[in-house]
Amino acid sequence: MKKSLLLSAIVAVICSGCVSTSPTGRTQALLYSDSEMQQMGAQSFEAMKQQQKISQDKAKTQYVNCIADRITAVLPDQSQKWEVVLFDSDQVNAFALPGGHIGVYTGLLNVAINQDQLATVMGHEVAHVLAQHGNEQVSRSQITGIGMQAADVALGASGVANKDLYMAGLGLGAQVGIILPFGRDQESEADILGLELMAKAGFNPAQSVELWKNMAKAGGEQGPELLSTHPSHGNRINELQNAQAKVMPLYTQARKQSLTECKING
Repeated sequence: MKKSLLLSAIVAVICSGCVSTSPTGRTQALLYSDSEMQQMGAQSFEAMKQQQKISQDKAKTQYVNCIADRITAVLPDQSQKWEVVLFDSDQVNAFALPGGHIGVYTGLLNVAINQDQLATVMGHEVAHVLAQHGNEQVSRSQITGIGMQAADVALGASGVANKDLYMAGLGLGAQVGIILPFGRDQESEADILGLELMAKAGFNPAQSVELWKNMAKAGGEQGPELLSTHPSHGNRINELQNAQAKVMPLYTQARKQSLTECKING
């Protein structure tokens, strides 16, 4: 039991100085520094550029960069330079990584059919970075690993029969509830923060609802929300509709400025 208590104490010590609050007021455990997360993001992005095909379509690349430039122009930290890459893939997806990296797949352009809809997705992904969701997830995974070791020691010391079965159950719970990338709370948070970003950048937030309707059609039948890292399409659309009144004034104000319209030319 001494080992179990020691491991539990280590978890408590690790977490004692890493508690933070997300932009929407959630409590987060963040174990890693900004520089460490930036290094992880840079390494991951470089690996992806080596492993995946980069689009050579100049018109689409300029279009994606145009939207990214407008979104990143309204971020609090203007010292951060953002690298944007359009990957040639049928995946309907995009992502952003700490350190200023944005990846978009060409397949997304078939579902996000205008600048506002694509800005919905890109704003959402950048919001994940702003809210430090990547740090939160790797920190949770680290803490879970230590906690699993403590549970293994405790069960072994207590002589519990079928210890492996108990550990398998604990592992499944940890995977579903903690380790899976970007849980529903984080996804919902990124939806709202991303909506604010796109509105501030002069993209119509009402198109976020249309985007997710398109996503629902493209995605077909969706599994149970309980085991999904994303909110159900219906819940997501409802939340975005409820947020429109708050973000529309941001959009109206932004449209008073001279903005570059993003279009695919050629």
